[in-house]
Amino acid sequence: MSSVPPPHARVEAHEQVEVELTVNGSTVTVAVPPRMHLADALRDRIGLTGTHLGCEHGVCGMCTVLVDGVAARACLVFTVQCDGADIVTVEGLGSADEQHPLQRAFAAHHALQCGFCTPGMLMSSYDLLANGPAGTSVAPADLPTEMSGVICRCTGYRGILAAVADVADAYPEGLPEPRNRTPRTLLGRAGRTGSGAGPTDEEPVAAPAEVRLPAGAPTAAVEVRSRLSAPVEAVWRVLDDFDQLARCLPGASLVEVLPDDRYRGRAVVALGPVKLSFDGIAQVVDRDADEHRLRVLAHGADSGGSATQADIRLAASPDGEGTLLSADAALFLSGRIAQFGRALAGDVSKRMFERFAASVEHAANTGEAPQPAAAPNPIRLLFSALLDRLRRNNA
Repeated sequence: MSSVPPPHARVEAHEQVEVELTVNGSTVTVAVPPRMHLADALRDRIGLTGTHLGCEHGVCGMCTVLVDGVAARACLVFTVQCDGADIVTVEGLGSADEQHPLQRAFAAHHALQCGFCTPGMLMSSYDLLANGPAGTSVAPADLPTEMSGVICRCTGYRGILAAVADVADAYPEGLPEPRNRTPRTLLGRAGRTGSGAGPTDEEPVAAPAEVRLPAGAPTAAVEVRSRLSAPVEAVWRVLDDFDQLARCLPGASLVEVLPDDRYRGRAVVALGPVKLSFDGIAQVVDRDADEHRLRVLAHGADSGGSATQADIRLAASPDGEGTLLSADAALFLSGRIAQFGRALAGDVSKRMFERFAASVEHAANTGEAPQPAAAPNPIRLLFSALLDRLRRNNA
């Protein structure tokens, strides 16, 4: 295992840096790539998913947390910048048994609807009442301007503003401190917390016994339906041969066949100026030859801190003289690959599955083992995905 550079040393993009944080009263050390933002570290390395990610450009305010007592956009702050900092997330504001007055007021005024912006609203309103120019003496007429840094798409803001105004009136001498800052053990995900660096090419980690996906909603969902000229049995022969299947995936290659229908592979993904090389494991968890149906779980990570996990379902069904190939994927993204925006990442993934379908059709029609599919042109993928999105918005 390679050593992890100290936080103030010059490091390369593929290296890991140890960062010590105090999060909601507990000290934790995480090893992160230098460009991982604080929101991803909190969610994916420490397991505190109350901090939500929206635009990832610092506009929507969903990811607002307190850094050394002051509100900050967690999607704009690198984790390495926070070495030694005191972080408070929405989990630290209050607990189910002892809610903060702001949380109680939000509930009383039903200052939420879908709830996605609520963590950002709570942390931003805490910063306003604790650190704002008028403190808890802020006038109700000023609240729309003062709270405009967090965007809500569904409530109309009235309940939010009423809740903040109530708390301001109730605590004229100062806002109570966060109430859930008791030391506890913070467990990171995938063994990423602590002082260890990521795996290196010289010392690959052992393949997991099974691939597991994160709980909760996926980052993006992809549904692709492609009509192929090849008969269904010929298409199924390609899908049922994992070597051929991997060759059809753009930028992917099969490295090693493992026991229990597991496969070690490598994939290259390029989005604009960012080129990522993922090493990962895929596992076939359902194969039905009679129904021509296949389900694959996959997990991959690159040395720069990006990670992608996927639940992929492939099915081939007769369609006249040809085949209808269905590809459905639930994608879980983190790190740099997710910073392009969840929707755009989903559109690019859809384009890659469309290329996959074309490669499957070629292999099924010719009977030849396909050559490994080259990584897609990143500029062409981005522009085609953006054009599709513009057409849908203008339709």
